[in-house]
Amino acid sequence: MSLKGKKIIIGLTGGIACYKIPYLVRYLVKGGAKVRVMMTDHATKFITPLTMETVSRHPVYHDMFADREYVSTQHIELAHWADLFVVAPATANVMAKMAHGICDDLLTTVLCATPKPIVLAPAMNPGMWHNKITQRNLQILKELGYRFIGPAEGEMAEEQVGMGRMVEPAELFETVKQFFAAGSKKKALSGHRVLVTAGPCREAIDPVRFISNRSSGKMGFAIAQAAIDLGADVTLISGPTSLTPPIGAEFKAVETTEQMHKAVVEAFGKTDCLIMAAAPSDFTPTAVAKQKIKRGSGSLELELEPTADILKDIARRKKPRQIVVGFALETEHEEERARKKLIEKRLDMIVVNNPRSKGAGFEHDTNRVTLIRPKRQPERWPLTSKDEVARRLVEYVAKMLAGKKR
Repeated sequence: MSLKGKKIIIGLTGGIACYKIPYLVRYLVKGGAKVRVMMTDHATKFITPLTMETVSRHPVYHDMFADREYVSTQHIELAHWADLFVVAPATANVMAKMAHGICDDLLTTVLCATPKPIVLAPAMNPGMWHNKITQRNLQILKELGYRFIGPAEGEMAEEQVGMGRMVEPAELFETVKQFFAAGSKKKALSGHRVLVTAGPCREAIDPVRFISNRSSGKMGFAIAQAAIDLGADVTLISGPTSLTPPIGAEFKAVETTEQMHKAVVEAFGKTDCLIMAAAPSDFTPTAVAKQKIKRGSGSLELELEPTADILKDIARRKKPRQIVVGFALETEHEEERARKKLIEKRLDMIVVNNPRSKGAGFEHDTNRVTLIRPKRQPERWPLTSKDEVARRLVEYVAKMLAGKKR
């Protein structure tokens, strides 16, 4: 796609990944975009404004109160000039300031003032990325509508290896092109209804105790958001989580596997695709105590019975125009066992991951998955953010739906 005439502001903050940004700017300029660059004081310690002026062919914006320049409304003019803002690298510091409305330099002031879309490409040490405060700020920004690309796993400047590396300029460039392409044509899932399940289920033992699992719901919620971004009408059915449902989704909260089963059955008939990312319970107590079970002197025996297999039941109801995608979590022989489930449950695709794989366990913001389809070789994806997995998966599903007769 041509970027001719598109107006893009690139914001650099203080990280070693600044050295990659001239390549991104060159890609954008060659693509026809009008590019302006803003730098924080810390960014200028890693790369000079002269370099950015040379590749962007325009003066760099840096000083909030520059001498001999008319700057009283400069931040407002810049805030409304751009079609898109890309903050790369986005440090933990700038994410924290954006999440809490702090405007102490030109870049953060413009970002606060703009009504235009903002994409952030995080880049920081793994310890800083996994810090609970950074993760909380990440969730705040996502809930406010900010978009993220990355980070990726890789080698850091300090010779550590982990999550926090900024994605490469070529990938950022593709993200910018996809952003404008999505706005210039009909979205891939426009007119389609997508049903997504997420989170754990709870099976009561007594009025205060239950059986559950460690699912956070993050993968399912990310899939729902990605489907909305591609134009789908989305219904999200979720067990108990602390997450905020995406704006635009029809949300149904459930607690037990039986409740989730019923909700999925009710919604499936008008659905083009079910993506079952939830982790319903496989077993439930045969009886629930009416009062809290008291501690005794001996052991406690708990009798369990199987719950309904939601995926298997739904797949047998599937019409030719519909697609059913399952998720499988396996701790060993994952591809072999996932393919067996794919066949037994008559699924169109199954997405499998191993929680013992580094970065792909419960409650992580990253995942490493393998896609398995009938009569095809497994498609193994590298470790990346759950948002990125969701985006790629939903794009994959859109292509599958495009081949179905409606």
